[in-house]
Amino acid sequence: MNQLILETAREINAQSWTPAEIDQLRRRLLAEHGEAGKTGSEYIADVLKDAGHKVLLSLQEEAEEKYEEEFEDLLHFKTLEDAEVSIMRLDELMRKFRAHGENAAVHRVLEVARLGKRRAEMISRSHKVEPHKREEKLEIANWFRIWLETPDAFFDWLDVRKQSPEFRAKFPEAESEE
Repeated sequence: MNQLILETAREINAQSWTPAEIDQLRRRLLAEHGEAGKTGSEYIADVLKDAGHKVLLSLQEEAEEKYEEEFEDLLHFKTLEDAEVSIMRLDELMRKFRAHGENAAVHRVLEVARLGKRRAEMISRSHKVEPHKREEKLEIANWFRIWLETPDAFFDWLDVRKQSPEFRAKFPEAESEE
């Protein structure tokens, strides 16, 4: 059976195997080989993966593969300025993907932002990190949270936030970054 699958896969010659291509392969096996070609899509996907083929079983995996370069190296928040740039980039990607109806890619952007928020929260709770850096990471986690909740208002909110006396007192070095 594995040999039949791989021979038929060579004939179809797909760059990557999504559920649609795997179903096409499954139907072709059944049509060309009858009962001997009857098998499930999951088994076919496993055989293809084991043979080194690129198998993408979900829209999420497909979006990650398709936009891999754009998602690479997105999260930086060593400084407040780095965090702002990262959120700007996430915002640009989200808007671009929404405009093109790429819902799985939009979902991936939001997933990356949630990851950034969790990482910043984790660092903010680590007693191995100096208190000022913990405070900065808590601020950054808050930025991610607000962007995730209200992306359209975020950058206006951030401008106001950075001008607030509380922010300026906590992060005087942020003024010199701008």
